[in-house]
Amino acid sequence: MSHYKSNLRDIEFNLFEVLNTQEILGQGPFAEVDADTAREVLTEVERLAREDLAASFEDSDRNPPVFDPATHNAPLPESFKKSYRTWMDAEFWRLQIREELGGTLAPATLNWAIGEMVLGSNAPIHMYAAGAPFAGVLWNNANGVARDERVAQIMVERQWGCTMVLTEPDAGSDVGAGRAKATPNEDGSWNVTGVKRFITSATNDMVENVMHLVLARPEGVEGAGGPGTKGLSLFWMPEHHFDHETGELTGERNGIYVTNVEHKMGIKVSNTCEVTFGDPQVGGGEPAKGWLVGEVHNGIAQMFDVIENARMMVGTKAIATLSTGYLNALEYAKERVQGADLTESANKTAPRVTITHHPDVRRSLMTQKSYAEAMRALVLYTASWQDRVMIAEANGERDDLAMKINDLLLPIVKGYGSERSWTLLGTESLQTFGGSGFLQEYPIEQYVRDAKIDTLYEGTTAIQGQDLFFRKIVKDQAKALGHVAGEVEAFIKDAEGNAELKVERDLLAKALEDGNAIVATMIGQLMSADVNAEGGDLRNIYKVGLNTSRLLMVLGDIVCSWLLLRQAEVALAKLGGEVSEKDKAFYTGKVAAAQFFARNVLPKIAAERTMAEATDLAIMDLDEAAF
Repeated sequence: MSHYKSNLRDIEFNLFEVLNTQEILGQGPFAEVDADTAREVLTEVERLAREDLAASFEDSDRNPPVFDPATHNAPLPESFKKSYRTWMDAEFWRLQIREELGGTLAPATLNWAIGEMVLGSNAPIHMYAAGAPFAGVLWNNANGVARDERVAQIMVERQWGCTMVLTEPDAGSDVGAGRAKATPNEDGSWNVTGVKRFITSATNDMVENVMHLVLARPEGVEGAGGPGTKGLSLFWMPEHHFDHETGELTGERNGIYVTNVEHKMGIKVSNTCEVTFGDPQVGGGEPAKGWLVGEVHNGIAQMFDVIENARMMVGTKAIATLSTGYLNALEYAKERVQGADLTESANKTAPRVTITHHPDVRRSLMTQKSYAEAMRALVLYTASWQDRVMIAEANGERDDLAMKINDLLLPIVKGYGSERSWTLLGTESLQTFGGSGFLQEYPIEQYVRDAKIDTLYEGTTAIQGQDLFFRKIVKDQAKALGHVAGEVEAFIKDAEGNAELKVERDLLAKALEDGNAIVATMIGQLMSADVNAEGGDLRNIYKVGLNTSRLLMVLGDIVCSWLLLRQAEVALAKLGGEVSEKDKAFYTGKVAAAQFFARNVLPKIAAERTMAEATDLAIMDLDEAAF
């Protein structure tokens, strides 16, 4: 039996009943994918995920790749390779890429709905399949360089693997501290030297070649940039050299070698590698040759095309894991008989009941359900703004508002989504199983191990909080935030809104007020750190830093509650007509989840506001010895 339990009904509800994705399907840039086709694709991907992709989930964890220093490789289990090949042969990944690269473009909403099912069933498959979307990054940044555009096509045609190569042993989150260097060759290529760490999918035995997108610091050329991220450039670097027109391998090895594969807590089949570039003592001592992307020294901005996609992926993976974790817990709770009903606790002869009869189990299950469905709504709502960006680009235009709101929501998807999912998987989903959840007989313990990384890679939660406040709110002058807050406020004040949600609307209004107050408090703290202002004290910037993660979680709760309540309105309207018994249960559950979330999560935001407003420097003044 498959470990993976999808929620295709809720995915389709989001797409076709709330977001109305069908209105953009079958036309414009998505002319080749109509609504019927989209539904068929979702149904088939759900089947593939449940039957084929999930099949190697457990074996890949129990029998992970083992690094062979002699070959600089870590071969993957045969079971995983079979699942991966099944996914690649199905070719649904082509819906992510443009026609010039051999794709059939579909909306981001559809692609992330597909992504949820792949990531929930066996996340490393999605990671190893990054070659095609990463090829799109190379194409988009080629600046008309025919060679680079052709290389992007080859990557897709030959289904090569691809990596994003930023982190170094002494430069993790501080990317600008990277020391990898690039020096130009007479033929237009560059030699890169250095060591990179935590590189996902840098080696595998499923593809003939792996393309690395590498950040390095050019030397020996005018205008190569200075210290920090502004001095970094992006290079494409193949593991094996190839003909740039045909894609055929030349038989020459590039001087790029995996020199270690990490032993990890989770997602073990995903090779996380140390990669050494151009070291004469490693491998055959060949130089590591690469080619500058787009002929510009703008590496960090180009790499952010990859990073932002990766952050969306991480948030989606986290949320997908919580969803299947909840559905596994629900199934177990419906079958597990333990204890008498609480109303019969004094009766020693009372019949034993399933644990779904116990109040705290019901609280736990509804907590899991409401968060899982709220964060699915968050992912697909964010993707709907990406749809707008794609449509504008297809029309030769630029939708600045959509781009800004997508930017605002990405750290919430990634940071909030990963934190809430990881915490709930351990404190609620696993807990539902009792001691059995700690055993490998059930998938939850692997879910917990696999999910922890989501709070760490592609920018830790703390970094997501700082990004949200400093870049997506302050730098943007709160324009995107103001727009989303305006949508929430319009929902609250909607005179035609369903009366059954009045209490929840009031709770949302108070939460929005408290959230806005936290933002205002933090802006005040930031302004008080301006040494050029009267009474300004630079150390007040610490107060902002003490609140950025708090703000991330608060805004996540507010947006998620609003999205759930929007769904509840749709569900209530459906319940007002004729529906099947199955749909009646579904829509009733949507209303219940929205009400539960609003009543149990939103009131806590008032306390977060109190703590933000009371923030002082006591913890920063504390001597380290006191820790």
